[in-house]
Amino acid sequence: MKSLPIALVAGTILLTAGAADARPDTRAMTCAGTQALIQSRHAAVLTTGPNTYDRFVRQYGNECDWPEVPMSVAVPTRDGPCRVYRCEEPVFNFPN
Repeated sequence: MKSLPIALVAGTILLTAGAADARPDTRAMTCAGTQALIQSRHAAVLTTGPNTYDRFVRQYGNECDWPEVPMSVAVPTRDGPCRVYRCEEPVFNFPN
């Protein structure tokens, strides 16, 4: 009988930990809220669609690994498309 309360406590801890790890969904947030979240965390993995997610970063910082740099992309938010930054390799177009 003593193992039942321990199992309940362990299950509650596991469920709480799983909920804490859930990715914020940009579609449920405002643009300002999405941008503020990224700025406060310096980088954040966010859900952007039913089966999509990505890692977004601050514009200025060292969150990208070389040779990647922060590049502007639009994500869906509750109040329309929102410009945020994602690490990508730059494309250089040198003239011939």
